[in-house]
Amino acid sequence: MKRSQINRACGNALACFTKNGWALPPVPQWDVTDSGLDTFDKCGLVLVNLANEPEYCEKLMYARKDQVTPFHTHAKKKEDIICRWGKLAVELWAGHPEKTKCGSQFSLKRSGAVISFQSGDRITLEAGERVTLVPGVYHSFWPETEECIIGEVSTANDDLHDNFFVDPNIGRFPEIVEDEPVAFRLVHES
Repeated sequence: MKRSQINRACGNALACFTKNGWALPPVPQWDVTDSGLDTFDKCGLVLVNLANEPEYCEKLMYARKDQVTPFHTHAKKKEDIICRWGKLAVELWAGHPEKTKCGSQFSLKRSGAVISFQSGDRITLEAGERVTLVPGVYHSFWPETEECIIGEVSTANDDLHDNFFVDPNIGRFPEIVEDEPVAFRLVHES
């Protein structure tokens, strides 16, 4: 990704957070990904790490319409994905989407209530709603509104070793091309 894209993406996220009353920590830990595909407008996500402790993690994320977070799962991390503002679509699979029968049954919590799902189900989370994802459940998500603020509360986070994407070409952190000065330093750059 170009530094100019990163600066613009973080600036757009900051403007949306501010407009909607989400205050960030004094020194935000910014994270931006294009999934290593160099298609930020299609597979981009802006994240701010609010807490990253050995026992738990909290993130605030921002995406624009048409930006999809690709299918992935975690071996250890349990997480709540929360729609904080806007509308968020989530597609769920009991296992790897290319190896799991569409329609196979599994259960997850949606806003605290245990719900039965079928692999391939798509749900829409309204502001304030959440889905609790357990290890092994594959998920992809994207805004249904022009912009969306997304929350994540999870057990310990390990972006280097506990993200398993369906597409083997996906990388978690982008290579950065310096085409303008740094306005937002990313967490993996420190």
